[in-house]
Amino acid sequence: MSRSRQPPLVTGISPNEGISWTKVTIRGENLGTGPTDLIGLTICGHNCLLTAEWMSASKIVCRVGQAKNDMGDIIVTTKSGGRGTSTVSFKLLKPEKIGILDQSAVWVDEMNYYDMRTDRNKGIPPLSLRPANPLGIEIDKGRFPQKDLEALFPGMSADFTSENFSAAWYLIENHSTTSFDQLKMAVVNLKKQANKKNEGSLAYVKGGLSTFFEAQDALSAIHQKLEADGTEKVEGSMTQKLENVLNRASNTADTLFQEVLGRKDKADSTRNALNVLQRFKFLFNLPLNIERNIQKGDYDVVINDYEKAKSLFGKTEVQVFKKYYAEVETRIEALRELLLDKLLETPSTLHDQKRYIRYLSDLHASGDPAWQCIGAQHKWILQLMHNCKESYIKEQKGNSLLHSPMLDLDSDVRPSPVGHLSQTASLKRGSSFQSAWRCKSPQQVAFVEKLTKLVVSQLPNFWKLWISYVNGSLFSETAEKSGQMERSKKNARQRQNDFKKMIQEVMQSLAKLIRGALLPFSLREGELRQYGGWEMKSELSGQWLTHVIQTVRLSYESLTALEIPNDMLHIIQDLILDLRVRCIMVTLKHTAEDVKRLAEKEDWVVDNEGLTSLPSQFEQCIVQSLQSLKSILDCKPGEASVFQQHKTQEDVCQLSIGIMQVFIDCLEQLSTKPDGDVDTTHLSVDVSSPDLFGSIHEDSSLSSEQRLLIVLSNCRYLESHTFINIAEHFEKHSFQGVEKITQISMESLKELDQRLFEIYIELKADPIVGSLEPGIYAGYFDWKDCLIPAGVRNYLKEALVNIIAVHAEVFTISKELVPRVLSRIVEVVAEELSRLMQCVSSFSKNGALQARLEICALRDAVAVYLTPESKSSFKQALEALPQLLSGADKKLLEELLNKFKSSMHLQLTCFQASSAMMKT
Repeated sequence: MSRSRQPPLVTGISPNEGISWTKVTIRGENLGTGPTDLIGLTICGHNCLLTAEWMSASKIVCRVGQAKNDMGDIIVTTKSGGRGTSTVSFKLLKPEKIGILDQSAVWVDEMNYYDMRTDRNKGIPPLSLRPANPLGIEIDKGRFPQKDLEALFPGMSADFTSENFSAAWYLIENHSTTSFDQLKMAVVNLKKQANKKNEGSLAYVKGGLSTFFEAQDALSAIHQKLEADGTEKVEGSMTQKLENVLNRASNTADTLFQEVLGRKDKADSTRNALNVLQRFKFLFNLPLNIERNIQKGDYDVVINDYEKAKSLFGKTEVQVFKKYYAEVETRIEALRELLLDKLLETPSTLHDQKRYIRYLSDLHASGDPAWQCIGAQHKWILQLMHNCKESYIKEQKGNSLLHSPMLDLDSDVRPSPVGHLSQTASLKRGSSFQSAWRCKSPQQVAFVEKLTKLVVSQLPNFWKLWISYVNGSLFSETAEKSGQMERSKKNARQRQNDFKKMIQEVMQSLAKLIRGALLPFSLREGELRQYGGWEMKSELSGQWLTHVIQTVRLSYESLTALEIPNDMLHIIQDLILDLRVRCIMVTLKHTAEDVKRLAEKEDWVVDNEGLTSLPSQFEQCIVQSLQSLKSILDCKPGEASVFQQHKTQEDVCQLSIGIMQVFIDCLEQLSTKPDGDVDTTHLSVDVSSPDLFGSIHEDSSLSSEQRLLIVLSNCRYLESHTFINIAEHFEKHSFQGVEKITQISMESLKELDQRLFEIYIELKADPIVGSLEPGIYAGYFDWKDCLIPAGVRNYLKEALVNIIAVHAEVFTISKELVPRVLSRIVEVVAEELSRLMQCVSSFSKNGALQARLEICALRDAVAVYLTPESKSSFKQALEALPQLLSGADKKLLEELLNKFKSSMHLQLTCFQASSAMMKT
């Protein structure tokens, strides 16, 4: 009959060694379908089925029994699979024997010891059965290896309680160096121990003989008395004696157990007290728990515990309970005061305010905490506004700005469009952008921003708090506390006019404070003394005006959503209209000044595309400026369009062209700046760039050629991306004359690019061209009288190395510039080489071969950068040479060319890489 499953297979055991009763985990395959399917488990030949715990078909947990073999397999037998196999084995370690008087780090169970040789429990005390030293002499452990002893005495043991005990093994292990005299003494000790065991029962009887004789004498005396006096007298005497005996026994028992009974009574009383404490521990621990929960801020837990204690012990007559409940009330009253202080504490969030109001309501606090909170918030907002003005006026007058704790609501101040441009760079240099902005921004701008942010951040919560007070949601979100909600609604109806006056007062203060800072002439003299006090030294720039308008507009929108009275909103809208027209022109002029200062921020950090951050900064500057103007150009409800006037459009067009021309002038200034004027203190390289040449970044300064290349790379990017992007931004913001702006700017940029390119070519090509003629005629070389060519001469190799150096320099800056620069360099070199060849009057056969070899070598080396002009120059140079008529000369020419290319393969690899890059 075939089985439906495969035989069990044990593939792992953990741990794989240990002493008897070690708990092990067996893992494998097909270890049974369930606990009932497991019918056999042996480890090292010992049956471990009784301790086996089937976990799954791949896992069994059991304990190792006392196996005879020190190492063996793990065999699992199941009903479904039969007897299994094992790929691993378990090693059984022999535990070290621990005597009863030996020190041990673990607990040794004091169990009855069995005589292993007779398999009987003799009831002998453990100390007599398993002495630590049966021979009674000093034990001297030998250094014989355990494995050698096991091999010497197979199947035996040094444990004298084992049935396989080997005396020789025991002596070798414990007395290998013991003298013969001591061994004879050990024999005497063994004999004494044997005699004591044989005499054990007799000694027990001898020890109780006196008691036995006393009992015998007492029985004899009673018998004689019965015979002499008769039965009645004896009975009376015996009764008296028994009473005396019982009395003495009772007295003795009382004496013996008085202390025990006393301890029992004390334990009973303690137990009863503990039962009471346990039963009412909630009340007894409540004061301490209230303190702990208050410290942790778990006010909900405190309130729940208080309600529970109030319902259980609020009307109790038990003095102990009344005392503890009074302590609870004291703590709760302190909690009410604490919560009220936190409620009126400013600043605080709306969530915390609602939470504290609900807590006070649940704790039945006196008064109206919600209205107290509303009044405190109103006074705090007004105080914040006036403190904000006073602090900024003091700073404007030169006094140090003393920050009030109430002003530190939000240290994040919105930067201006111009300041935002240098934020990233400032952070890289470790400066604090926020503190720098606060120092440079006009006090009026910072004040308006802070003031509006203060009002806009505080007023919504103030309004929401009132709404929650009106609809009663301060006390319950689910209408669970209808009584409190009705009282709240009634109070809100009575105080509605008072709240409107609060809102009006805040709005009037906001408008007049802004007018006092920006338009002081619009206030009356009395109002100016209260809301003004600013020193108007100069007019605000366009960026600051834009920022102020954006800030006030946002505030206006927020106030509209809060249903502010219309007269206050008209005042704010009139302020915005007065600033819009003047802001546009001032903003564009200020942008031109910012663009002019971008040259100072050039850090010459080159990215993967050979660009610095300057084009990006320029575009960001324009975009930020347009973004600041977007809020001015967009017409909000009730506002007129600024571009209705034609003159405004013409002025905007001219100012935009001026901004582009200013940046082009910055590029020219950077390209021609003397070496000593270039700031290289922060020169670095983009770590993500694959450019590993590092020559430009290893030096402490940039050369004029490197600066020219960087500016050329920036010009290329400006022409292909930046100017186009800026034109799109102009159109996006409804500017007129965008085509005119782009056309004039492109023409100016191309003119600068060509001029700088020619300067760089002249700097790099002139040394190469100048070295050709001296190199050709070095060593009095004569085309008419020269040896058979042996290879390309050094002057051409030097020229190629110089071209490679130019390639490396350009490649380091910008890979896209390599074809343009190298093609122009090759044109100049080819033109000069053609001129030199045409100037030679005549060539010998060897001279013609040498010249053709060098011209072809140069042409093939720079083939990827050949242009029609350079190809024409090489063609003219070859036409000036005599033709090769001999096949041997042609073969020699080809061999020498191959030899040159092979020897210069490493140097010319850069041209091959460039070729692959150009194809891609």
